[in-house]
Amino acid sequence: MLMSDIIANMIEEMLREGNGELELKRNDLAGRIGCVPSQINYVITSRFTPERGYLIESRRGGGGYVRITKVQMTRDQYLMHLFQSIGRELDERSSRVFVNSMLEKEVITLREANIIRGVFYIPMDDEVRADMMRQIILALLK
Repeated sequence: MLMSDIIANMIEEMLREGNGELELKRNDLAGRIGCVPSQINYVITSRFTPERGYLIESRRGGGGYVRITKVQMTRDQYLMHLFQSIGRELDERSSRVFVNSMLEKEVITLREANIIRGVFYIPMDDEVRADMMRQIILALLK
């Protein structure tokens, strides 16, 4: 198992134990797992993202911490959260994260996910991809 998977699994378990909320110190967790704090940062920034339904609050320094909150939302709240988290541009990788997240949350079916993925495989400008994702989300809200 990869170190990033071990870290992610541990954080997910801590979130379950904390009813969706967790405050941790990077150095403490790194010491428990046997890795460097930058590996903790990498996992948090790549796997516990707003697109996946997490809010991250961080404070650096000697008493620094990371607060991770798993956001519980209705379907429409979740879609609006996704809508608002799309920036001016959306790269292909990020569009896949959005689609996978909607599929995991059962906002879309596997068939719909495959259709959306197929559209995003077409080469396009990142600004156009962001506009398209916003339009898809708006259509799902109707």
